[in-house]
Amino acid sequence: MTATLDAPVDTNIPQPGDIARRWLAGFGATLERGDARGAAQHFLVDGWWRDLLSFTWDLHTTHGRADIESRLADSVPVHEPRHLVLSPAHPAEAVADPEGDWIQAFFTFETTLARSRGFVRLRRDDDGEWRAWTLISAMEEIKGHEEKKGHRRVQGTNHGAHRGKINWLDRRTAKGEFETEQPAVVIVGAGQGGLALAARLGQLGVDTLLVERNDRIGDSWRKRYHSLVLHDPVWYDHLPYLNFPDHWPVFTPKDKLANWFEFYADAMELNVWTGTEFTGGSYDDATGEWTVTVARDDGSTRTLHPRHVVLATGMSGVPNIPRIAGADTFEGTIEHSSWFVGGREMQGKKALVVGCCNSGHDIAQELNEQGADVTILQRSSTYVMSSKHGIPGLFGGVYEEGGPAVQDADLIFASLPYPLLAGIHAGATEAIAEKDAEMLDGLRKAGFKVDFGEDGSGLFMKYLRRGGGYYIDVGASELIASGEVSVKQGTEIDHFTPDGVVFADGTEMPVDVVVLATGYKNMRESARKFLGDAVADRCQDVWGLDAEGELRTVWRRSGHPGFWFMAGNLHQSRHYSKYLAFQIKAQEEGLQPIR
Repeated sequence: MTATLDAPVDTNIPQPGDIARRWLAGFGATLERGDARGAAQHFLVDGWWRDLLSFTWDLHTTHGRADIESRLADSVPVHEPRHLVLSPAHPAEAVADPEGDWIQAFFTFETTLARSRGFVRLRRDDDGEWRAWTLISAMEEIKGHEEKKGHRRVQGTNHGAHRGKINWLDRRTAKGEFETEQPAVVIVGAGQGGLALAARLGQLGVDTLLVERNDRIGDSWRKRYHSLVLHDPVWYDHLPYLNFPDHWPVFTPKDKLANWFEFYADAMELNVWTGTEFTGGSYDDATGEWTVTVARDDGSTRTLHPRHVVLATGMSGVPNIPRIAGADTFEGTIEHSSWFVGGREMQGKKALVVGCCNSGHDIAQELNEQGADVTILQRSSTYVMSSKHGIPGLFGGVYEEGGPAVQDADLIFASLPYPLLAGIHAGATEAIAEKDAEMLDGLRKAGFKVDFGEDGSGLFMKYLRRGGGYYIDVGASELIASGEVSVKQGTEIDHFTPDGVVFADGTEMPVDVVVLATGYKNMRESARKFLGDAVADRCQDVWGLDAEGELRTVWRRSGHPGFWFMAGNLHQSRHYSKYLAFQIKAQEEGLQPIR
């Protein structure tokens, strides 16, 4: 089995559609009569259920028949699921696997408040019955508050003669200034997360304002290092509603992405104040309203009173800059990777890059290409896979040319709960490593320490658990293996001298430039920066997996009413912005309690 999902193939399973239809009919009948125990019997004893709002108004993973029964007993009487039907556009399919063939099927259903989609994998149990191995239920729309698309699209004009009529541009300009109305939501940061969420909220009719400190939308990408190109492929990276064109490159250069962000904000009619600093805010528990202040690019200050504030500055918010003795005496330059824009003036200089994840490797490669003598400091170990073998190994069958439509791919990808994904990815990681054996051997011989994750599960679980610790190779590994980029392993900088550094192992190195690719602080600290201790102390830490195996705090309640975290890569921003937007819309309409 690949890391995501094998392409359906012929198996010995006859008529998978009939099997899936019978299973869904039985499962649906038990739900409609409120029989949680009967519904749970449709799962394997060690089955998995992931719910994205449909039953729980939260993101939950439930493992094991007994716990599934308990969660169903709590949620079914409230949400009253019904009308479970196989999707006619997606015939059920059989998949062959050495560990046991399965049938997979899309379906739709309704609850009291929403319409939802599901995706199930059925395996034959010991008694010969087909039962759910994995099932995902995901909200698609809130009844009575559907997106204005298709036959619901707005007219765009008011035909006829109307004295004093204003045109579309006048309306857009006035709406974006919020002179006479208050935004319901203020989003801090107009990167992929902020843009995706604002687009979702806009389609749900929630007045939203994006506050972006940079002068242009996309500058958070434009201002990164010169050679930066996305490591994830195009099929994984679409934003909501507007896919990249078919001619778009597989890996997107940073400036091309930045320009697309500007286009996207305009096309989706998003209200963005660029050159604007979010300067602070406070929350009134009695009224459920924020008072926030922003400093605009014209020198004016505005006070706003939204009901929701979303921090969308991303995981790359507050740089993690270690305090190192003697830094003030160093006569060279010290910069964090987030400030590094290019190595074009590095000819003949000695550079030290601290940190061995994607940014550290990319910057080391760029410095080398610009003529610097580069050493990369690796304090522990790093998971490395090649883009050539790793990307197909992780995304093949789902996010690839000719793969499923993006909305289907997202549901398939989300349907594997993260704890289960860890085991699946262990096999994928091993297979990728076999193909990358020559590259990995070269790294080891150069003194670079590689790992495969805490349980051999490789890149994606490292990303989910800690947000880093890996490198997708696009050239730096060859430089390290050949000695073009030197490795200093297993130590750290003890202190600076005027012309270099002294490591904790006592060795010294003369350097002209030090780049700290040391990551970022938890997003909770970004909340502290913008809103102070009163807000941050009520929030939980962001990212990493909770006891169920869901990501903590992001895209869900933060612990503070009316305050949300939006973060993640382009794929996560596209997919999970939907569920955060639904939660905000539900609170706006009184369908979900604020606390």
